[in-house]
Amino acid sequence: MDAELRALFSPIQVGRVTLKNRIYSSGHAEAMAESGRPGARLTRYHEAKARGGCALTIFGGSSSVHPSSPAAAWKQIANHDDSIIPAYRALADAVHAHGCLVFTQLTHMGRRAQADGEETNVLLAPSQIPERVHRDVPHELEAEQIAELVRAFGEAAQRCREGGLDGIELSMAHNHLIDQFWSPLFNQRLDEYGGSLDNRMRFALEVLRETRRRVGGDFVVGARISGDEFTRGGLTAADMAEIARRLAASGLVDFLSTIGGGAHTYELQAAAVPNMSYATGVFVPLAAAIKQAAPGMPIFHASRIVDPVHADHIVAAGQIDVVGMTRALIADPELPRKAREGRLDDIRTCVGANEGCIDRIYQGKPVSCVQNPATGREAELAEVRAAATIKKVVVIGGGVAGLEAARMAAVRGHRVGLFEKTAQLGGQVLLASRAPSRAEYAGIVRFLAAQVRKLAVDVRLAVEATPSTVLAERPDAVVVATGSHPFVPAVPGIDGKHVVTDRDVLSGEAKVGGSVVVVDDVHTQQALSTAELLLEQGKRVEVISPLFYVGQDIGVTSIAPLYKRLFTRGVVLTPGTELRAVEGSAVIVANVYSGAERRIEGVDTVVLAAGSRSTDGLYRALKGQVAELYAVGDCVAPRGVHQAILDATRVARAI
Repeated sequence: MDAELRALFSPIQVGRVTLKNRIYSSGHAEAMAESGRPGARLTRYHEAKARGGCALTIFGGSSSVHPSSPAAAWKQIANHDDSIIPAYRALADAVHAHGCLVFTQLTHMGRRAQADGEETNVLLAPSQIPERVHRDVPHELEAEQIAELVRAFGEAAQRCREGGLDGIELSMAHNHLIDQFWSPLFNQRLDEYGGSLDNRMRFALEVLRETRRRVGGDFVVGARISGDEFTRGGLTAADMAEIARRLAASGLVDFLSTIGGGAHTYELQAAAVPNMSYATGVFVPLAAAIKQAAPGMPIFHASRIVDPVHADHIVAAGQIDVVGMTRALIADPELPRKAREGRLDDIRTCVGANEGCIDRIYQGKPVSCVQNPATGREAELAEVRAAATIKKVVVIGGGVAGLEAARMAAVRGHRVGLFEKTAQLGGQVLLASRAPSRAEYAGIVRFLAAQVRKLAVDVRLAVEATPSTVLAERPDAVVVATGSHPFVPAVPGIDGKHVVTDRDVLSGEAKVGGSVVVVDDVHTQQALSTAELLLEQGKRVEVISPLFYVGQDIGVTSIAPLYKRLFTRGVVLTPGTELRAVEGSAVIVANVYSGAERRIEGVDTVVLAAGSRSTDGLYRALKGQVAELYAVGDCVAPRGVHQAILDATRVARAI
């Protein structure tokens, strides 16, 4: 074990259990429940983390304790009756087999949901105040309903104990029901549950007392809280320190887990799971403040901590006790084992893209990883089988699809050569990383390129493959990953010299004037990241899009901070608008609904982000000429990084 990671790999007592090290996976909604129960897919997902060496995994983020807290939207767990107990036992047994502890997170989401007419017809909350994100007007809880929910928390906790789990975490963060009671912004009650802090904390303490009555003193019970709601009129860092002090003094909790912010606005929802635009360890100071307010209480914290050396440092410094490396473990479940063995270079480091994990979850899709498609697909991809017959494999294209195909083919034992026509590996991902707040995206390429070289793949840069050069290699299998090229729509005036593509701008090849119109017909981050780069250069930028809003396909945790940066720099975003023509320095656009045209005058540069089309000529030319021929990534059809790497790993495993 690396000496500098001694703090990270020291044990710690939490309640009546001992964590073997300080690395855990925090509670998050995996969107994998089956009819409200943990099933085989969810079990395999957490078993992979346990096998990788973390001390604790917390599953079932936002598990519902009562039907009035809907669980179906994100395919969450519904802990409403004893039928869940066998499923808990199966998951616990799988995780325990690898020397890892397992908790689950229990909650009632209060107003932070949408009544769907199936599970519940109305949301329940302390006061009749709708949330900005979900916008349903809730019913103000009545006294007998509060008592029913207190019982529901206790009964749900008891099922967790009977299911063989090691503990539970009660969510009092992310503006769920318990912390909705705490906040004077959301709790305007005039009874014993509103007004003073004593009254506003009453529900939380009733829940904790009932939970303890049901599970006893030797079962681990913790609370997840915010360190600061970052909301005008909301709970401040000082307020949260006092709440933490009172929770610790109650003797009812064994640990406190701290997040930053809340989740009742889009911006706070994004900050709760900070992407690559935020600094690593962004909320560690909040957790450290809670640790000072509750001395002796184990403090858990998760938020953009992706590097074991960084994690060790903050534990050794006494800022927190147990480090949530949740997205880091999604990117590489083997992170703890690799770190302990001193194999830091072999860790696939989380880049904070949020595209494969939290942004999929918000769409109700199972969690995965933008750069590790095996995550969430453990049944299909966790096991890598050695090739039955060693073959010579030629991969054409050094973007992420080609790199993953070469890496996986080499891992399986094949002899692999890779041709890349440019002087460096990385393709479009490297281009995307040139945009502001996107530099970490290049980490995807760094990992793949380093692994390919470590596996002795024959990498040939600045070599453009042709059918004859490929066939001269006498390959047994060829994987074509030649990517895509920008699409240029057939619009009058589009051939003007001042019309360029987003790729031209990001690569630095285009000369861009002071007044710019960006045409977005991709709807992911491509166009808006290009616009942000131009705004940073002092340009005036208007972005047009035919959709309801610009960047409509950007994940919910990425668009809010991006919009904040863009609007701070003065961007003009014009949705519902399409390009009709370019007439010199005038751009003719039209409203997609009314058809009404408008002239944007004085435009120096038009930037097209109109999407891509497959560069597949080599693939089609090689058909019938090699024994095994595959296309992967954009060469098949332009899609995202996640899909490109998934394509590639599947193909490489089939050779």
